[in-house]
Amino acid sequence: MRTKESDRLAVVAEGLSVLGGDIEATADGWRILPSRLQGGRVDSHDDHRMAMLFALAGALGGGAEIAGADSVSISYPSFWADLERVVSPAS
Repeated sequence: MRTKESDRLAVVAEGLSVLGGDIEATADGWRILPSRLQGGRVDSHDDHRMAMLFALAGALGGGAEIAGADSVSISYPSFWADLERVVSPAS
């Protein structure tokens, strides 16, 4: 997790903290306490998986502005359209 496209343990802790999460990276994972997510600006570090994670967290909270969001096209080109259908389903 620390040697993929980014140090994913650190990036998750950093990003979710910005979004209001009570999370701390440990040597091999995270310490997470219950918390309410809110909006914020996060950095995906150009890691497609982190961008998708922060998009979902933002959908649960008050939204997220994601630096490096275009990296999602690497693995899931239709992600943004699919996410929009999930969070704003047609009535």
